[in-house]
Amino acid sequence: MGVDAGKTDAKGSNWDTVRVVIHALILALIVRVFLFQPFNIPSGSMISTLLIGDYLFVSKYSFGYSRYSFPFGVNLFSGRIWSAEPDRGDVVVFKLPRDDETDYIKRVIGLPGDEVQMVRGVLHINGNAVDKAKVDDYVEELPSGRERHFTRYKETLPNGITYPVLDLVNEGVGDNTEVYKVPEGHFFMMGDNRDNSTDSRFLSEVGFVPFENLVGKAQVIFFSIDDDASFWEVWRWPSDVRWNRIFKVVQ
Repeated sequence: MGVDAGKTDAKGSNWDTVRVVIHALILALIVRVFLFQPFNIPSGSMISTLLIGDYLFVSKYSFGYSRYSFPFGVNLFSGRIWSAEPDRGDVVVFKLPRDDETDYIKRVIGLPGDEVQMVRGVLHINGNAVDKAKVDDYVEELPSGRERHFTRYKETLPNGITYPVLDLVNEGVGDNTEVYKVPEGHFFMMGDNRDNSTDSRFLSEVGFVPFENLVGKAQVIFFSIDDDASFWEVWRWPSDVRWNRIFKVVQ
């Protein structure tokens, strides 16, 4: 009895397709766990560095690996392996200490052993005021076409890293704080939109972030769309994609 070559070829072709898909999924998982993970920005706490609707890649290898490097926080080991501490000024994704599930993205302001304080809206590190210079306003265009202007400053950290911060209100709730002494193995995080950021200034909400909770360093924006649109709404891309932000390096 002869063999139907057509059916054999079809089965072989189907199996080749399945193998390609499996290999692609495995490769994608390896990249996501060990190299880069995509994140999107759902809130305005990092305006104007990051906007609602930004999609970015976070490097998982920058600070080494912890349980939070893996999907679902699988507890394979404690602490970090191949670890490297973040630099002051890095923008990082971390797991919220009080629930270990929610992802936050903020800027590293205080390192282990630092003393951090806000005095009348001015950041102080180890008793010294951080240089803060007024620059051009941040302008937000409303759906109506009107513009809203927000006061923007440039902060310069002791290591020379500069970045913009917004000041929405004078004497905001986080503008005057106690002195925070950062414990060993922890970091002090703040959002660039200072009056609209729940961060380490609020101990019951965020507080000091353990080194183990760091997921990775924000590297580059690979897509950005207006905050009233969604990634999957392809028909809105021509008008709503922020083309000038694509491939912008996060600083």
